[in-house]
Amino acid sequence: MINRETDIVLLQEEIVKNVSALTAEAAIVYLANNFAGKVVFSTSFGIEDQVVTAMIAAEKASIDIFTLDTGRMFAETYSTWSRTIEKYAVKIFAYYPEEKTLQEFVTTHGPNSFYEAVELRKQCCFLRKVVPLKKALANYSIWITGIRAAQSNNRDDMPIVEWDEVNRIIKFHPLLHWPFEDVTAYVKKYEVPYNPLHDKGFVSIGCAPCTRAIKAGEDFRAGRWWWEDNSKKECGLHIHTNEEKTN
Repeated sequence: MINRETDIVLLQEEIVKNVSALTAEAAIVYLANNFAGKVVFSTSFGIEDQVVTAMIAAEKASIDIFTLDTGRMFAETYSTWSRTIEKYAVKIFAYYPEEKTLQEFVTTHGPNSFYEAVELRKQCCFLRKVVPLKKALANYSIWITGIRAAQSNNRDDMPIVEWDEVNRIIKFHPLLHWPFEDVTAYVKKYEVPYNPLHDKGFVSIGCAPCTRAIKAGEDFRAGRWWWEDNSKKECGLHIHTNEEKTN
């Protein structure tokens, strides 16, 4: 992890300078070659994440891959996980919620309490995702994600390289400006395994109780926590710098 402010600024400037003119694949190779052992990629096995995993595997990039197993994932997601390992022969490290705190939460509030109040939903996300994420990112300096700007209105002004103050790590979003058509074209061209729920109207796929298919014309994020009347529906994993300042 990066500690000194001068290190943060210099490293971020160096990465921006060197990846700005590169393709996503070339940028991934650059990071792997120049920051060996310090780069990690997180996957939730959504279609964008599958593209990034395919790029890492194709380039034989020395980048660790992890996922957060919340315990409430779709069966199709677990199948995609297995198919990904089989196709690419990659190691995907799994991180889980802390048993004691999650047990206390469920015992106190019930297994589906996230439907009852926004705060309970956020607490559930915190226990199942945010806490394990901090463990997963420990000892790394650069975090690669599969985020695209079009996935949320809150990400329109997100830079391709940014500083995550919460996790004290630099984030790189190689697909940030990719239109969805480019993602699906890549998947088709390279026969990338993807979650079959995408073919059933599921765009953003998270925990099974909190995700539904979206209807024609609905917002990209409409299928996540659909019972909440909130335009900024996030789980806390990706808090954009500008969002932190305004919330």
